Amino acid sequence: MKTLATILLMCALYSTGNAQAAPTDGSKLHERAKTLTRQMAEKLPLSEGQYVKVRQLNLRLLTETADVRQRLASDATGLDEAMADIQMRYEWDLAAVLRPRQMAVYDQNKVTMTAVNLK
Repeated sequence: MKTLATILLMCALYSTGNAQAAPTDGSKLHERAKTLTRQMAEKLPLSEGQYVKVRQLNLRLLTETADVRQRLASDATGLDEAMADIQMRYEWDLAAVLRPRQMAVYDQNKVTMTAVNLK
């Protein structure tokens, strides 16, 4: 659980510099979701339908992360818990989209397939 929270915190810290000025800027979030989805598609061969669904999940992840980061900026414990919930829900929904073999590859490469690594 701590690793999951750490990944989410790194995601939030990375996106702070890019999205803090305008956390609701949809075009930036859409572009980041698209980049993250492409990165995932390179390692997990996704069908067209999977690509669309994964991109939607990534956009929701980034949007919820930005929202929670903004709302709970002064509450580190609450932020940590909310981020863990968001990540858990994301991975649950992702498992419903991916085939078992793809999910195994995702689990092995989870650290490199996060919004933290987007430049």
